[in-house]
Amino acid sequence: MDKVRDWFGFGPMTHGMGGHGHDHGDGGHGHTHGVIDPTIATTTRGIWAIKWSFVVLAITAGLQLVVVFLSGSVALLADTIHNVGDAVTAIPLWIAFVLARRKPSKTFTYGLGRVEDLAGIVIVLIILFSAIVAGYEAIDRLINPRPIAFLGWVAIAGLIGFIGNEAVAVFRIRVGREINSAALIADGYHARTDGFTSLAVVLGAIGVWLGFPLADPIIGLLITVAIFAIVWQSSKAVLTRMLDGVEPAIIDEIHHAAEHVSAIGRVESVQARWIGHRLHADVAISVPEMATAKDVLGVTDALKQELFAHLPALVEANVRLLSPAAPAVTGAETSHAHHHAPEPFKVACGLAAGTLEIVDTPAGERIRLTIDRHADDLAATVIIDRPGGPETLRLEPVGDNHHRLESTVAPAEPHEFQASLVLTAKDREQVLPFKMVEPEGHHH
Repeated sequence: MDKVRDWFGFGPMTHGMGGHGHDHGDGGHGHTHGVIDPTIATTTRGIWAIKWSFVVLAITAGLQLVVVFLSGSVALLADTIHNVGDAVTAIPLWIAFVLARRKPSKTFTYGLGRVEDLAGIVIVLIILFSAIVAGYEAIDRLINPRPIAFLGWVAIAGLIGFIGNEAVAVFRIRVGREINSAALIADGYHARTDGFTSLAVVLGAIGVWLGFPLADPIIGLLITVAIFAIVWQSSKAVLTRMLDGVEPAIIDEIHHAAEHVSAIGRVESVQARWIGHRLHADVAISVPEMATAKDVLGVTDALKQELFAHLPALVEANVRLLSPAAPAVTGAETSHAHHHAPEPFKVACGLAAGTLEIVDTPAGERIRLTIDRHADDLAATVIIDRPGGPETLRLEPVGDNHHRLESTVAPAEPHEFQASLVLTAKDREQVLPFKMVEPEGHHH
């Protein structure tokens, strides 16, 4: 009995996540057409499960389709469309996976991961069209009843749908347990629910056999409603991804990962977004005032390790250091604790796009250029107009991060000045004038 329960996914490890010893994300995954969960897509075994699920459901739908043409059952037609919708999601997603493997280029600097979002839109439109077709056929049959032939074969086709979905359910649950994927396990239970939808076709055939011919189109309408529910759920998920939305649980998990690094003073901000099934995160932290540059590097590395351990889909983690965390102050001392840097300058030109700002670092104040997009071999220099002559600050990469350039020394006071950002790349140069203005009320 234990082996039987284990086979059907009811064993003790059914919902276990394993991994790094935490119970994170449990139960937070569901089945959404057009969006493959990263815990599936980032493993070879998970992609293998997607392939074979497609094969089994395609065979199931093909067998049902033959009976649809012979019998004219709209309930079986709706169930067949449902199973086709489950199977066909693998095709555009697989195409998207192939394109997403291409290396980044000068045009697509983040690669082609967003193709997965476009594939999701295509899938939602396909399912929407199929739901409209199924609903139209069911309503037409209610208005213009027609006899159904081969009732026995209709019932058998419904059973085939149940068996096909149950086979996929068992397969997904078993593989999900092997790779510790709560998402694939949830997909398995979704397939099992679809199997019971197929059994509804059998009930419709029995109803017609007992002398109630409208049972078939009524069952067809109920299945159509289920398909429209899938369209609604999937469209929300796909559009959320396209608009750079993430599940709130991911943000919570990033905060939780930071709790494992005791040297962090405070997590100042967290941003994350999906590019395909790969997660990118940007975390801003503060550290105690007495922290040295070596301490800061250690904290940054430790946080990145925790982030990658907690989030299997994470491929890039950018950790930024904001002003050091100071002890709590009250009364008149409070005003001195506020960061008084000028407003950042938004850089947008042919050579680069990003943000230029004055930031506090463990080594003191620095001018930093954080780059979102840049040309090859980019070099940056800030030239500040001073009464005694120009102040020139060359911006160098921080560590190996070519998306962050900083001055090696602090800009002179005051931090209110006219300046130019000079960007060069190979034989091209662009000069961007800008102005830094200190907040009102700040004096030296």
